[in-house]
Parts: sequence; structure tokens; C-alpha cells
Amino acid sequence: MRRRPSPCHRKQLSHRALRPVQFIIKKPNGDVMKKKFVAACSLAGCSVLAQAEPNLTLYGDLDQYLGYIHSSSGKSVTGLNDGAILRSRLGLRGVEELGGGYQTRFTLEQGLNANTGGAADSSRLFDRQAWVGMNTPAGEFRVGRQNSIVFFIGGAIDYTERTTYGSVINTFGVPSRYDNDISYKSPRVAGFQFDAHYALTETAGESVGARGVYQLGLDYSKGPYRAGYAGLWAKPAANAQFSEKVVYHNLYANYDYGKGKLYFAYVRSNNVTSNASGNTAAAILNNVSIPGNAFTGANADVQRMYNIFQVSADYRLSPQWRIGALYGVMQDTSQRDSGAQGGNLGTYYDLSKRTTLYGFASYMKNDANAGFRFSGSAGPTANLAGADINGKSLAGLQAGILHRF
Repeated sequence: MRRRPSPCHRKQLSHRALRPVQFIIKKPNGDVMKKKFVAACSLAGCSVLAQAEPNLTLYGDLDQYLGYIHSSSGKSVTGLNDGAILRSRLGLRGVEELGGGYQTRFTLEQGLNANTGGAADSSRLFDRQAWVGMNTPAGEFRVGRQNSIVFFIGGAIDYTERTTYGSVINTFGVPSRYDNDISYKSPRVAGFQFDAHYALTETAGESVGARGVYQLGLDYSKGPYRAGYAGLWAKPAANAQFSEKVVYHNLYANYDYGKGKLYFAYVRSNNVTSNASGNTAAAILNNVSIPGNAFTGANADVQRMYNIFQVSADYRLSPQWRIGALYGVMQDTSQRDSGAQGGNLGTYYDLSKRTTLYGFASYMKNDANAGFRFSGSAGPTANLAGADINGKSLAGLQAGILHRF
């Protein structure tokens, strides 16, 4: 006797049971090309039927630069490095229209070291972003590993988007992304938009809200003006030796005068160590949530507050060619002579909408007891350290290419 296919088997055989998934791919000229592929997931041997047609976008960039750093100690380092403007990455984002102004959205994003082909963080598959959320008429809600509010406003901080060797705010260190993050972003009303985040520590025996990483942001954008605030704070462990919170407060303003922009930024934070004992500056609360959203409270440097002032401007010589400059100062308010100052000159040339050539010349001078170096998102893999940076002056050159896809 011939067996009749089971209902589950019939679903697997039916082309009508498989719904197409639409991929959006951007062409070099900026147009959008849509492709549909039939896809189905297997659950207990049966097809899972897609009930909607989500838009999936594969995106990323490759950013490689040749960097040179020279110290007043006489030592220098040269290397091919990743990410003077944007760290190389590969990402997938999706949007499902639910109707009535509601959407389901997600992003999965992995950082890359394009000069080696390796992952930027070998301990994670999606080290940069991994979140899912709902976009509604009342605002957007997300959960997962997310970029911080401070990281998101980089384009409003200086003409380099707070990257490159010369950005003093970048050198100080920027809280960038956290695990277990719950966030809300309001619609923009009368030019204003509000953000709030809370990243859980998930520590046994602690109640929700006892610690974690809190963030608030308010951004105003209208016409040629943009200004706002982004802030972060976190508590140490209950039995910490030093009870001070880690804080990061960032005020910013910029003005588009037609041919370019003027940028003003101020940061007040205690989330850094810096001394001339042979150690380089490092974050107290890790800026990318490694190993988690907490700090022990065992470092006395949390009692030292820095004020950072930075001003920059750019000018467009042609539709493709832009030049810029910035200058910044880190002030150690503890009067322990552990600040620094510096700046840079830079240029961008767009070969197309996707490909940009760039170059920067940067300078930084450490105070007698400071140990800052060119680092952050643009920092080289092989860097100067110890006696070659503590109390020293540094000069740097970068020349590279960025391609977005």
C-alpha cells in the first residue's frame, strides 16, 4: 500500500508554504535593488511558514590605513591598521512591517580586522550589535547588545566623527556598547528626541536596578543647528573599596554654515586611569562590556575627574573634497598633572558615494604624569607604551581608504 504524505510532509513539498524573504542591496549609485529568495526554517521536521515578507539588508564597510606614530622618546611604530574612520564590519539588519505604524526590527553586526581577516573580538560572533526591537508611533524599544547613546552621537562631536588619532575625546575613551541593554528612543518632536538605556549586570543576589549601566540622552536638531546631551553612569560592587560612581557626561553643539560645520564638545568623566608608572590609560568601566556591565570599585582613579574641551571645524572645497581641523584639552581636576592636549589636520576625498580616501596629521602632548596615547577606535594593533608615552609628546600620520557596502 502506498503511504500518503503526512500533513507536515505536504507542507514541505508545497511551494505555496514557502514565503519569500526580500533582501535589499544598495547599488554603487545609491539605488536600491531588491531580491527575493525562498526560505524556510525547520522545526521538528516541519517547515515554519513565514507570515510576512521582511526586508533584510546586508551592509558593512572596510577601512584600512597606514599609520605612523613617533614619540619624543625617540621610538616610533608603523603599521597597517583597521578603522581610522569606521571600524571594518559586516552586518545584517531586518525590518518587518506589521501595519498601523508598527515594525519589528533587528540588527546583527560583527566587527572585523580587515588587515588580518580576523574578528575584532574573537569571543563573540556579533561583538558590535545584536538586538531586536519594536518601532511604534510612540517610539522605538530595543533589547540586546546595543551601541551607547554617547557612541551614537559621534557625528555631532567633531569633524572626524570622534575617531582618528587626533580626536582628544576619542583618545580619552568612549563608552561604546553594552550587553543586556534595554532601550527606548522617542519620536523627534519640535526638534527634540529623548533616549534612555538600562543595561543589567545579571549578578546573582542583586535586585534589578541595584547596579548596571544607566544612560540618558536628549538631542535637538533643527535647520543648521544641533545640540544635546548624552550621559552614562554606573555603580561599583556593594563591597567596593571606592564607592564613587563611574560617570560620563557629554555636551555638544554644532552649526552648519553651508560650506562646512563648526563643532563644540565638552566631556566630564572619571572613567579612565592615567599615570606615569609605566601603564597606559585604561577604562575603569569597560567601554565595550568586557567582561560585563560592572566594575569592582578597587581603582582609586575613579576619584579623579577630567574635564575635556574640544573644538573643530571643516570646510568643503568641492562636492568631493573636505578639509578639517580640531584642538582639544584634557584637564585633570585633581591637580595631579595627568592631563593632555592635542589636535589634528585632516582631509577627505570621495571617489564615489561609497569610497573615500583620507589623511590626517595629529599631535598630542601628555602632562608630566599622564600616559595617554593615540588609541580608541582608530588605535593601532602595535602601539607605543610605558616610558615611550608617559609624559611624552606624540606625533601621528594616517593615510587610508574606506569603502562602504
